[in-house]
Amino acid sequence: MLALAVLLLSLLCPGLQQKSEPLSSPGSEPLFRGADRYDFAVVVGPAGTECFWHFAHQSGYFYFGYEVQWTSGIMQDRHVSASAHDPQGFLIESSKEVRGQINFQTKETGFYQLCINNWKNSFSSVQVYLNFGVFYDGQGPEHSQDDKQKLNDTLITIEQSAQLVQVRVLHMWRYYTFARMRKGSDYYRLMSNYHYVNWWSAGTSVLIVVSGVLQLYFLKRLFNSKPMTETQKPRC
Repeated sequence: MLALAVLLLSLLCPGLQQKSEPLSSPGSEPLFRGADRYDFAVVVGPAGTECFWHFAHQSGYFYFGYEVQWTSGIMQDRHVSASAHDPQGFLIESSKEVRGQINFQTKETGFYQLCINNWKNSFSSVQVYLNFGVFYDGQGPEHSQDDKQKLNDTLITIEQSAQLVQVRVLHMWRYYTFARMRKGSDYYRLMSNYHYVNWWSAGTSVLIVVSGVLQLYFLKRLFNSKPMTETQKPRC
């Protein structure tokens, strides 16, 4: 009977059900939905893991992009493992490529975990460029108003237009950041090849010079003859 009463109470009062989005009091300000974003590079050690936590409200759009810029050490492999987890710790999506993107819609409010694992390199480090953030489309309980009032209110119309422009600029910034990731990776690869060619050229030049000196030394020894004296004369 107690379970039946609880079930009827939950059906009659849906507002009493627990939600992942924190509730605000009637007189408080609406929840802030900021478009936080970050882009930086991190060095992951041999067989190491780096994790980051980013807060997001529910009904948001989370994006996570990464790209390996360079590797150092022996047995170099540019593949890493990237994963995203929800606030409960469950895996949302993973990627095991040199570069990739993980996009998903946030279903609950909390700290989402992003991890980079250098699982293929046991003796070398990698530098990974990260680009992640969350944005919102301006829809939610705190934005629910009458459509006619929105059209008649000039300030709200301007605010909606500004939010739309902000979202468009955010997408442009994402594409620009991804292009910069590719450019940075190409730059580090070019510098690596440049140093590789220079070191091999210098080593080959030193080897050629040393080989010439050794050949000249052994040739001179072949024609080296002792001076003849009266006591030391060549014998037949």
